[in-house]
Amino acid sequence: MLTATTSFGIEEALEQLGVEEVNYGTSTGTKWMPGGETISSYSPVDGKLIGKVTTTTREEYEQMMSTALEAFKAWRVMPAPQRGEVVRQFGEELRRLKEPLGKLVSYEMGKSYQEGLGEVQEMIDICDFAVGLSRQLHGLTMHSERPGHRMYEQYHPLGVVGIISAFNFPVAVWSWNTALAWICGDVCVWKPSEKAPLCGIACQKIAAKVFAENNLPEGISCLINGDYKVGEFMTTDKRVPLISATGSTRMGKIVGRTVGERLGKSLLELGGNNAIIVTPDADIKMTVIGAVFGAVGTCGQRCTSTRRLIIHESIYDKVKDALVAAYGQLSIGNPLDENNHVGPLIDKDAVAMYENALRKVVEEGGNLVVEGGVLEGEGYESGCYVKPAIAEAQNDFEIVQHETFAPVLYLLKYSGDVENAIDIQNGVAQGLSSAIMTNNLREAERFLSHAGSDCGIANVNIGTSGAEIGGAFGGEKDTGGGRESGSDAWKIYMRRQTNTINYTTELPLAQGIKFDL
Repeated sequence: MLTATTSFGIEEALEQLGVEEVNYGTSTGTKWMPGGETISSYSPVDGKLIGKVTTTTREEYEQMMSTALEAFKAWRVMPAPQRGEVVRQFGEELRRLKEPLGKLVSYEMGKSYQEGLGEVQEMIDICDFAVGLSRQLHGLTMHSERPGHRMYEQYHPLGVVGIISAFNFPVAVWSWNTALAWICGDVCVWKPSEKAPLCGIACQKIAAKVFAENNLPEGISCLINGDYKVGEFMTTDKRVPLISATGSTRMGKIVGRTVGERLGKSLLELGGNNAIIVTPDADIKMTVIGAVFGAVGTCGQRCTSTRRLIIHESIYDKVKDALVAAYGQLSIGNPLDENNHVGPLIDKDAVAMYENALRKVVEEGGNLVVEGGVLEGEGYESGCYVKPAIAEAQNDFEIVQHETFAPVLYLLKYSGDVENAIDIQNGVAQGLSSAIMTNNLREAERFLSHAGSDCGIANVNIGTSGAEIGGAFGGEKDTGGGRESGSDAWKIYMRRQTNTINYTTELPLAQGIKFDL
């Protein structure tokens, strides 16, 4: 485990969260199973071993599923407002443990401590949202064409919801799903990323404590751990009617195909290739702030990270110079030190992907205006720290068409009116987040119109990065089409049922069909 010299209170945080040197990785709540092999979690911050987690065996998965299915029978009949009260208590426990959990997120994943705290705040916010929603799981009442009949629809829990999350948001995305699924009456099985398994251990222990204090059965919150093979336990399991998966487009296509073959439902949150359009009427200062945070926040490892900046030719040089100056002020280092803006990439594989992107953009004819590179020396011993880079490029470059999960920002120039910029922005396979910087009302409305951005998220005068609880989060095209965390996203965690009640002594048929006996 860590020594006391690691600093920033990591060891104390692990103790508060109940994270140990070796952690069982399969749980139905307060009960944990010994598992098979182990996953070692090394911090990209300093390369040190944080702890180990055992992986889920097939036999343990079956035991866990049996417990979850039994728990569903009790959980689904509890009134939704009462389920909401349990979620409220979970949110309160997250408030109490916000700082240690935020530190673990920062240390295990590499994002800044402020971003780690922000991620836990998202968990708290979705709990608040879910509590209110627990009194609003309503359907519609329709008028029947038959006299003396009443017709309406209602929503019922699905059952077991499987959640597969990615390393870049190791706790928030799980909570987006599970808080809503819980108030809908579902039980949840979560497979966290094998790159951030200790965050999953911590969250499961927090949830288990709340459920136990409410004398609720084991199995409402379940945890499994392992690589894609453990994920396949769920994706191929007909007892899991919904799989919510966050990750790459490649992974999402495999999950969607596998779940679709058994006629299950998928909620997919996949890759992004997000752009900010900068028009001649943009506020340059706001543009720089939004673009820099979008490009370098979480070291470019957000699905909503800004990958492309589409700048009008009349202000191109002015914006480029402002960005170069801003990048010169970035401080790169330990993300728990709040003086630093940028932490490490998740691992050395990500570093190799970053280096490949820089090499490719030059090979395709691009120009590096802020050169990147891997940082070495004191404080960078993990080998995961890189310099955020800026490259001038064309939208049709192969490397620009693909998502690189690293702090590489491509500058693209457009001429003419905003329609040309929108065409460039939409000219990629992904469709998650988008933004326009302009003080021109016509440009803003054109960007938001039916013929504007084709993304699930379209912003005006803010960047592409980040999400606010309450608005549905997700994207189109190769981003997968899923929606989480707000609006009516709760409906995917439930099954819809149409009901017709006849309160007469007659039995008329719809469409006026006659059938007399």
